[in-house]
Amino acid sequence: MASRTANVTARVEPEIKEQAEAVMAKLGLPVSTVINMLYREIILWDGLPFRPSVPQRVPKARDEMTEEEFNARMAVGYEQAKKGMSRPADEVFERLRREIENG
Repeated sequence: MASRTANVTARVEPEIKEQAEAVMAKLGLPVSTVINMLYREIILWDGLPFRPSVPQRVPKARDEMTEEEFNARMAVGYEQAKKGMSRPADEVFERLRREIENG
């Protein structure tokens, strides 16, 4: 017996759609499956399956920055280093490891 289906129509920004579909393609998931999964999670949790929030700070990758943004960040880092406001990399990574391990 064939499963009944319903259509969902939504307007999405083209860049967002393209980026999301690229991730889904890497995961081998069709858009319809992802939408179905989201709807099932909404039912399961009786609400959104995540907490909508604005991240406090989202770091950008180098290729997401303009040349001016990159140079400005490098200048800040350089000034901090000149003022002794830095730590050895091994100390920083050790602190990060502890934070990850301790949640």
